[in-house]
Amino acid sequence: MEKYARQAINDGVTSTEELSITRDCELYRALNMHYNKANDFEQVPERFLEVAQITLREFFNAIIAGKDVDPSWKKAIYKVICKLDSEVPEIFKSPNCLQELLHE
Repeated sequence: MEKYARQAINDGVTSTEELSITRDCELYRALNMHYNKANDFEQVPERFLEVAQITLREFFNAIIAGKDVDPSWKKAIYKVICKLDSEVPEIFKSPNCLQELLHE
């Protein structure tokens, strides 16, 4: 996220309103490849996109404000992100998660 926030700043983005994450953007593809390497899940939930966008904007704002000079600058961002966590559905806790999802 930090890399993409810095790239946006270098590209001349001046407002968080200009930052959005869609299914066809490079950041989405990078996140999907990282968290869904085997493409086990065809449709990433919309909430994932929302949280990723909020996270990108938090990094952007922190960098613009110069907070990245503090060694612990990311802690404030992580506090925001953790409040966005959702409960993990029971099916994902199962050791046979993929088989169960494929048979639904």
